[in-house]
Amino acid sequence: MKYDIAFPNLGIFIENLRNNIQIGGFTIAFYGIIIAIAMMVGFFLVLLLAKKSGQNTDNYYDLFILVIIFSIVGARAYYVAFNWDYYQIRPSQILNIRGGGLAVYGGIIASLLVLSIFCLVKKLKFFQVADTGIIGLTIGQVIGRFGNFFNMEAFGSYTNNLFAMRMRYDLLDKDYVDMVMLSNKIEEDGFTYIQAHPTFFYESALNLILFIILIILFLKLKKFNGQVLATYFMGYGAIRCFIEQLRTDSLMIPNTNFKVSQVLSIVLFIIGLIMYIVNFIRLKKKKNKTNIMSEVAGSVVNKIVNSTSNNTTTDNETDNTNLNNQNTNNGIEIEDITDKPGFSI
Repeated sequence: MKYDIAFPNLGIFIENLRNNIQIGGFTIAFYGIIIAIAMMVGFFLVLLLAKKSGQNTDNYYDLFILVIIFSIVGARAYYVAFNWDYYQIRPSQILNIRGGGLAVYGGIIASLLVLSIFCLVKKLKFFQVADTGIIGLTIGQVIGRFGNFFNMEAFGSYTNNLFAMRMRYDLLDKDYVDMVMLSNKIEEDGFTYIQAHPTFFYESALNLILFIILIILFLKLKKFNGQVLATYFMGYGAIRCFIEQLRTDSLMIPNTNFKVSQVLSIVLFIIGLIMYIVNFIRLKKKKNKTNIMSEVAGSVVNKIVNSTSNNTTTDNETDNTNLNNQNTNNGIEIEDITDKPGFSI
C-alpha cells in the first residue's frame, strides 16, 4: 500500500498528506493556518486570564499586535543568523518566510523584549503581564507544533519505538536524513521510507503537560509575580533540551558541535531556577520580618495589658486599704465614745 506518512506500530497510515490548500488561485499552507489558530487560541486564553486576575484587557489587545509582528521578525532573524553560511550567498531569500525558517526561541526572545518596553511605557508590572502571556504562548506551542507534521519536518533520529514515524524519503529534506536512518530504510511498493522519532509530537505532548501545570499555578498556587514565567523557563528549557538531543535538523553554534537551542535551553532553565531561589529567599525574609514584627507587637500588647492589670490591682488594693483604715478609724471613734462615763448603747 502506498502512503506518504505512517505510524506503523500504532497501525496508522496516511496515503496522501497534503500540506496546503488552494483558495481562489492562492496557495495557503496548513502550517500557516495552524500557526494562526495557535495565535488566536493563545490570545483569547490570555484575555480570559487577564480578566480573571483583574487586569485591564485593553492593554493586551495592543500588546498582541506588537508581539505577533516582532515575534515573527525575531523568529526569522534568529533562524537566518544561525544559517548565515546559506543566506549570505542568497540574500534574496532572507525575507522569504514562505520558504520556511522560523525559530521558536527567536520569537520568544523578541516577544520578551517587546513586552519589557511595552510595560515600561504603559507603567505595567512586567512579571504580572509575563505570567499571563506566557500561558498563551505555551498553548500556542502545543497547537503550532502540528504544523511541522504537515511539512514533514522537525523529526528526530531513527527509532522503532511505539510512536515511530515512517515517511517517504523522496518527500523529505535530505539534509536532515542521517546515515543511521538510511541504514534502516524500508522499501515498500517501489518507495523508500525512513523511520524517525516524531519529535514534533513529543514536544507538543510535553508542552501540554507544562500548560496544565502553568494554569494550575496561575489560578491556585502562585506565590509571587514572575513565578509562572520562571516555571515556563525551567519546564520548556528541560523539554527543549531533551527534544534537541533527538532532532537531526538543529541549528548549530558556528564552528562548534553545540546545538544553539540546547545551549539556550540550559541557560533558560538556570534563569528560571535563579528566579525561584531569589524570590523564595525574599518571601522567607519577608515572612520572618512579619513574624518578628508580630512578636514585637504581641510583646508590647502584653506589656500594656499587664501594666493595666497591675495598675488596676494596685488601685484596688489602695481602695481596700483606705476602706480598712476608714473602718478602723470609725471603730476607734465608737470605742472612744462608749468609754465615756454614762454612755450606753
